[in-house]
Amino acid sequence: LDEPTNDLDVETLRALEEALLAFPGCAVVISHDRWFLDRIATHILAFEGNSQVVFFEGNYQEYAADYARRHGEEIRPERIKYKKLTR
Repeated sequence: LDEPTNDLDVETLRALEEALLAFPGCAVVISHDRWFLDRIATHILAFEGNSQVVFFEGNYQEYAADYARRHGEEIRPERIKYKKLTR
């Protein structure tokens, strides 16, 4: 499923979650909806920077904590420093 939560109302989203949780097989879900992933994911295949692919057992929140632990300060965004223009 590619971005399955984009245009769903609350009731339809709940029905989708319940169907996925009850499904006995495997489903590949591609989503930016972290809350949705937290509720339905049991394993994550994450495409991280530098062409790394990481297989993680757990939900999104657990993956995010593991990512922060593995990368530490490296994950903090850096502010761009601008040089003053001189005329």
